[in-house]
Amino acid sequence: MKHFLRMLIQVCLFFYCKFLWRCLKFVMRKLTGRCELQRICYNTKPGASRTMKIETSLRDSKSKLLQTSVSVHPDAIEKTIEDIMELKKINPDINPQLGISLQACLLQIVGYRNLIADVEKLRREPYDSDNPQHEEMLLQLWKFLKPNTPLESRISKQWCEIGFQGDDPKTDFRGMGLLGLYNLQYFAERDAAAAQQVLSDSLHPKCRDITKEEISKFSKAEWEKKRMDKAIGYSFAIVGINITDLAYNLLVSGALKTHFYNIAPEAPTLSHFQQTFCYLMHEFHKFWIEEDPMDIMEFNRVREKFRKRIIKQLQNPDMALCPHFAASEGLINM
Repeated sequence: MKHFLRMLIQVCLFFYCKFLWRCLKFVMRKLTGRCELQRICYNTKPGASRTMKIETSLRDSKSKLLQTSVSVHPDAIEKTIEDIMELKKINPDINPQLGISLQACLLQIVGYRNLIADVEKLRREPYDSDNPQHEEMLLQLWKFLKPNTPLESRISKQWCEIGFQGDDPKTDFRGMGLLGLYNLQYFAERDAAAAQQVLSDSLHPKCRDITKEEISKFSKAEWEKKRMDKAIGYSFAIVGINITDLAYNLLVSGALKTHFYNIAPEAPTLSHFQQTFCYLMHEFHKFWIEEDPMDIMEFNRVREKFRKRIIKQLQNPDMALCPHFAASEGLINM
C-alpha cells in the first residue's frame, strides 16, 4: 500500500510540474513575444548547452511535429524547420538566424541518433575470417603496430605480442564485433606513434621507487620482486576492445552528447566516434600508470574509476574531450 501511494504521489507531482511548466512557457511567450525555441537560440551560446535544450524542448513538446523532428531524415531537416517556423508563426525574413540555429541543432541531434545506429551495426557484425575485407583489416592492424616484424602466419602465437589472447584474434572480437577491430585499426593507423608507444609500455613492467620503510620490511629477494611488481603491463588489444565497450556505452547512454555537440558543428560521424576512442585509449593508459595497480587483476577497478571520471567530465555542458594527438587533429571546438 505504501509503495502504491508513493507511486501515486510521484505521478501526481509529475503531471503537476508539467502543468506548471506549460503555464510558465505560456506566460514567457506573452511577456517576451518569443516561443521557447526562440528564447533558447537567442539566449544560449552554440554548442551542447543550446543543442541539448533544443532537443529537450522538441522532445517534450505537445506538438507531434516538434516531437518527431528529432528523428527525421537528414535530408528532411530543412523542410522540417520550415514547418516548425510556420507552426510557431515565426517570420523567417524577420528571424533569419533562428532557422540557421535550429538547423545546426537538428543536424547534431539527428546525426547523433544516426551515429548510434552506425556504431550498433558494426558492433553487431561478427568478425568473419572468410571475409577478405575483415582479414585485410586484421593484417593491417599488425603492420601498423609491428611495422618491423613480419607476421609469420595468419594463425600464430605472435598475435599475443599485440595483446590478443590466443593464436587467432577472431575469437576476441565476439563482444564488440567489427567495432573493436575498426577502432584498434583506426588508432594504430591515424596515431601510429602513440599507439606503438602504448603497446610498448603495455608489454613492459615499470620499475618503481621503494621507500626506506618498505626496504626494511623485505628481504633482498622480496625487494627485487616488489620493485618490479608494479607493472604497466596489460593486453593492448583486449584493453582496446574493452575501451571500445566503454565508448559504445557512453554513446548509447547519451553521455557523449556533451562532447559531440561541442566539437561537431554539424552531424557527428563515425570518425568522431573513432577519434573519441583514441582519446579514451590514450587517457586510460595514462590513468592506468597514475593508478599504479598491483597487477592486471585490478583492471576492472581502474576501468570503473576511469569511467566515472569521464562521465563526471561530460556532465559539464561546456566540456569537449579535446585530445592533443594526431588522430584527433580534425576535432573542432566550437
